[in-house]
Amino acid sequence: MSRDDATTRDLVVEAEGGSRGDPGPAGYGALVRDGATGEVLAERAMFLGATTDDVAGYAGLVAGLRAAARIDPDARVTVRTRSRLVVEQMSGRRQIERDDVRRLAAEAAAVLPPEQVTYEWVPRAQNADADRLATRATDTEGRFVRDHPRAAPSGAEPLVGTDEAGPSASGGRTVGDDARPGAAPALTVVLVRSAQTPAGAVAGSGRSTGPGESLTARGRTQAARAADLVFRLGRSAWADLTRPSVLVAAPTARSQETALAVGRRLGLSVTTDERLGPSSPDGGEEVRAVLEDLVRTHLVDAPTGSTGPADRGAVVVADAVQVRAAIGVAVQAAPARWSLLRVPPGSVSILRLWGDGTTELVAAGVPGDL
Repeated sequence: MSRDDATTRDLVVEAEGGSRGDPGPAGYGALVRDGATGEVLAERAMFLGATTDDVAGYAGLVAGLRAAARIDPDARVTVRTRSRLVVEQMSGRRQIERDDVRRLAAEAAAVLPPEQVTYEWVPRAQNADADRLATRATDTEGRFVRDHPRAAPSGAEPLVGTDEAGPSASGGRTVGDDARPGAAPALTVVLVRSAQTPAGAVAGSGRSTGPGESLTARGRTQAARAADLVFRLGRSAWADLTRPSVLVAAPTARSQETALAVGRRLGLSVTTDERLGPSSPDGGEEVRAVLEDLVRTHLVDAPTGSTGPADRGAVVVADAVQVRAAIGVAVQAAPARWSLLRVPPGSVSILRLWGDGTTELVAAGVPGDL
């Protein structure tokens, strides 16, 4: 911490999440209170589509911690939740077994230094406000974000009264928990790994030459499921993100066939980019160039229209090497660590890119049948 104990601020995060059916329609709610006065400083809620209680609970935790960090990154934070699982796992007393929960727990742990955060179990009645927010988001299939005036970080405007019943009809930008301060538009890049071929699940995981094999029956199913998940983006999944309007694919047969499935579902034609081919170097320079071109063409140089700047969306279908490189380039990870990213055939990963080089990793390796 950068301040001594006498001047360190205390914040309380109340976080809840739940699904109707486990899995089923789900949402989270979170709020941040001043630890001394109990005053509500920030509120967050979001519909998540169909998922589990555990995922919804962790999503609420991540949103609440990020809201607290935005208020004061040096604060001592007490998290209160009725999820014993979250308390035990985030306190290190219980292992995390599921991959989807593990990813969210890692996101939560990365928001603030662990020594600044403590976790407390409370009964639902003591977290009623967060629970009401989660219920509201699920009932309306919408999103709610509010930072009260005292919560705004130095030099930033508070996020006041953003309240949506379902995704925007225009597909335009909404204020999200992870949005950059200010009104700068972002490009959402959906990375779809090509589906399975007769070579097995490892097809496309390394360098090769030539167009490669076509998809198996299982691969076609994976591609269809990935296409459905991408179609749900901006609707029931990641409702705050912009729906894609551009579809780019690597030249390999597996990527082309996967992209065609996505294109049919979204009503988009496929543009082939040879720089995403199997012979691209492991250093990721071609992939970096593809991402930079997408940002420049579809964000920086795109016409803004009468309503001003707006978010854009693009889908990139490629093999595992290129998907890992895109994520690695975006988060500035060393190339030697890219192989640690798990991106199964037909999985979906999501980046948000801004014109000034700012990046955000939204999701990595999400199965198409989520």
